[in-house]
Amino acid sequence: MKKLLTSIAIIIMFLGVNAQDDPPHPNDNVNPTGAGSGNTPVGGGAPIGGGLFVLLALGAAYGGKKVILSQTQKE
Repeated sequence: MKKLLTSIAIIIMFLGVNAQDDPPHPNDNVNPTGAGSGNTPVGGGAPIGGGLFVLLALGAAYGGKKVILSQTQKE
């Protein structure tokens, strides 16, 4: 009986999660002259290429450091 009540409580709890509406689209006509109007992304179309290369370089440097440290500890 306790398992049945627990199962019913869990099902009722998860049914409430699906009752929420979807969030509004970021390009709604709230401010038709500013950023985010029309087909422009909310960020204003800022490029992400430079930041991506910085993150890749930092990751490669960190990985190289870990490899060098693991090789020196084995010797």
